[in-house]
Amino acid sequence: MELNDNNFEQEVLNYQDGPVLVDFYAPWCGPCQTMGPILEDLAKELAGGKAKIFKLNVDENNVIAGKYGVMSIPTLILFEKGQIKETMVGLQNREILKQKLQG
Repeated sequence: MELNDNNFEQEVLNYQDGPVLVDFYAPWCGPCQTMGPILEDLAKELAGGKAKIFKLNVDENNVIAGKYGVMSIPTLILFEKGQIKETMVGLQNREILKQKLQG
């Protein structure tokens, strides 16, 4: 699911039932294009669970990207109960992400 400046607080910061992974990306970014299908596949696998995975286009939503200091993309930020648990920059391993989302 795509996030934007308007729904970020509701979908990420107010979610209390599990971890939320946000992929800060841009459509023109090569590594982001590689990371996208990995996250989509992981989201399908974890569907029905408590973890959520979202994408946020930094070009269209620079307020949120700026708030979290996103300088390089892809940047993945793992939130838990509205707080940052971990920030990862660059391509990430699917299995490691899965472990982080499953606790």
